[in-house]
Amino acid sequence: MSTMKTAKFAIGQVVRHRLFPFRGIIFDVDPQFANTDEWYEAIPADVRPRKDQPFYHLLAENSETEYIAYVSEQNLLEDQSGEPVRHPQIKEMFVKRPDGRYEPKRQSRH
Repeated sequence: MSTMKTAKFAIGQVVRHRLFPFRGIIFDVDPQFANTDEWYEAIPADVRPRKDQPFYHLLAENSETEYIAYVSEQNLLEDQSGEPVRHPQIKEMFVKRPDGRYEPKRQSRH
């Protein structure tokens, strides 16, 4: 029986990819891989992450564009640049705090 790993990073945290030049804000976490086999198999075998770890959904950006990324915990590092993230969906999901951190917006219940 496999044991669930506790997520190292939190929703609203800014992270960067360990190998590729992009960063983003975490907006969701899967306790283990929960994407398609096609997506997984498209990753080159020499850098393909294990499935038995948390995977993070990011509002991501690189030098050219903004997008949604799905990244394994082993490939993420905390971003300590202090630079704001420019993704257009940030305002839908987060409030930027005075200290520069991103706090998830409260969902209204109607």
